[in-house]
Amino acid sequence: MMDLATYSETVRNDLDTLGCGAPSWVQSRDGVYDVVIVGGGQSGMGAAFGLMRERVNNLLIIDENARGEEGPWGTYARMITLRTPKHLTSIDLGVASLTFRSYWVAQHGQESWDKIDKIPRQDWLDYLNWYRDVLDLPVQNETTLKQISPRENGVYRLQVDGPSGPSIIRARNVVLATGIQGGGEWHTPDFIKQSLPKARYAHTSEAIPYKQMQGQKIAILGNGASAFDNAQHALSQGVGSVDVFCRRKELPQVNPIRFMEQTGVVPRFCDLDDALKYQVISSFIKRAQPPTNDTFTRSAAWPNFTLHLGSPWDEVREIERGVEVVTPKGTFMFDYLVLSTGLVTDHELRPELSHVADKIARWQDVFKAPEDQKNPILDAHPYLSEGFEFTPVDSDDASVIKGLYAFNYSALVSMGLSAAALTGLGYAIPRLAQDIASGLFLEDKIEWVQRYLDYDEVEFVSEW
Repeated sequence: MMDLATYSETVRNDLDTLGCGAPSWVQSRDGVYDVVIVGGGQSGMGAAFGLMRERVNNLLIIDENARGEEGPWGTYARMITLRTPKHLTSIDLGVASLTFRSYWVAQHGQESWDKIDKIPRQDWLDYLNWYRDVLDLPVQNETTLKQISPRENGVYRLQVDGPSGPSIIRARNVVLATGIQGGGEWHTPDFIKQSLPKARYAHTSEAIPYKQMQGQKIAILGNGASAFDNAQHALSQGVGSVDVFCRRKELPQVNPIRFMEQTGVVPRFCDLDDALKYQVISSFIKRAQPPTNDTFTRSAAWPNFTLHLGSPWDEVREIERGVEVVTPKGTFMFDYLVLSTGLVTDHELRPELSHVADKIARWQDVFKAPEDQKNPILDAHPYLSEGFEFTPVDSDDASVIKGLYAFNYSALVSMGLSAAALTGLGYAIPRLAQDIASGLFLEDKIEWVQRYLDYDEVEFVSEW
């Protein structure tokens, strides 16, 4: 075992040995980044490392949050451990010393690694912060993207609001590494928004002051993993009780992600034709993922936890003492409601894309799904290239969205488990980075060819 500073030097030496950080080959343009990555979480930082390995170094990561609060891990992620198996690799991109496993073993030893079942959430956040430092990634925090103007003369103009106020950032390529909600917005059912004041409910993606709800009765809607993450967390913070309500009569038991991980589906999903992609993701959405066994067990172990199956919310209404929830199995009273109701994917909901959203093709524009599979949720997803690039509805608009990439959860139908899932990041990042690097090369191909033809640097200097 060794201290983190010593281990970091080992990693830097490994990276130097592999040629990471070598000078860029891209011809620079004054005041223009080759790539701006929006989002400084695991996907955004991994994308930056992938580009650096392609020797595309003139890049910037921007994130609206303060340092250490990028992504969900230090904010609304309330699980104790990650859900993915600990042995999966991701943003290390095949550099053994950069893996979480090596990071853990260096500090705690092999025996400690063998004992843990899954990666503790806080330790994963610590790892991400270390990853940023050891790679010396160019992250500009507290910078919010307000608007992307259509690409003109090969350059995007990004209106941002940063620590020094509003400004413009210019970039040849823009990568939206904006996580699970970055292709739309978190979903709150209309009947809840129309029936209750906001003070009575929150989505699981929000900051929820459970510590200030000592003794209160909490109801959670949803059967996804985040519902039980919040249940066990709320109970550990001292709330009076938690009731979880599920529309399904039984909780999902089969996790289709485990099949994908074991059979080579994840890295090769994008090689499928559109019909098979749609069929697989249609099934994936219908199946839903079960909560992890450990999270459910933690929740169910509390005597003040109750699970209501086959109990959708038909109505909610505010009363003097709190909120009434009406279900097919009875009416219940609570102090506060928590919504584990997922997200809506629709790029027209993203204010930063308002100037280009109508140019972006959706799956419904390209593929007509069979009636037994047709799903409006899938149809609304953007139809992406094999490199995560948005594609145009009309070919005449190709130039105004060229080099704009959806490296977030909205890539699900086109690219499978990839851009916003640890399961697929290790395969997705090289694909993204190679696509961007190839695009930069081809955009400058005339200049490259001329420079090659003009190249006359003497190498052989013998006087024989």
